[in-house]
Amino acid sequence: MYMFEKCVLAQDASSVTFLLSIFALFSLVIFAQGETLHAGDVNSISVGAGTNIQDNSLVHVAKSNLSGKVLPTIIGNNVTVGHSAVLHGCTVEDEAFVGMGATLLDGAVVEKNAMVAAGALVRQNTRIPCGEVWGGNPARFLRKLTEEEIAFISQSAANYTNLAQVHAAENAKSFDSIEFEKVLRKKFARKDEEYDSMLGVDRQTPPELILPYNIQAPKAS
Repeated sequence: MYMFEKCVLAQDASSVTFLLSIFALFSLVIFAQGETLHAGDVNSISVGAGTNIQDNSLVHVAKSNLSGKVLPTIIGNNVTVGHSAVLHGCTVEDEAFVGMGATLLDGAVVEKNAMVAAGALVRQNTRIPCGEVWGGNPARFLRKLTEEEIAFISQSAANYTNLAQVHAAENAKSFDSIEFEKVLRKKFARKDEEYDSMLGVDRQTPPELILPYNIQAPKAS
């Protein structure tokens, strides 16, 4: 992960901000607690709590456009931005959903509990109202979201927050802990008679591979 100039992480002890893989961060980028993110070289990018920005997505800002405005990108709380989406100088409000491969251009606003369908192109200064799903190129109103779909938006963000916590915990493990877990997996795999019976395997474990039951985890150095 590469960070240049100013990156602000705002979090408390009960939250997790997790940057998965490689992210290039430029200029002023503001994180709230519990999310994952990208770049801002001519203006600021802010991302709220519990938001996830998925792989291959681009979050950028606008310096020159037809309106002559310098536009930041603002992403609210509990937002899901799908794979390969492009957000450019736009605003995505709390608990909104941006589908895979969607593009939001300068000045676009996705209101709370609104959804942008996968592959949609949201033109400049377009506002997508609360509770609606828009799709197509250019994006247009398709229908109202159901209550179940609105609930799914919040649940989707929570699912990715939980996944980030799992990733963070796994990446924090020491080498000794990882090696110990490998040993345990081998031990219990050799004891799994039900698995063998389903495959019709009569496994005879060589005596030298039988692990003692009192094996202990390595002590932290």
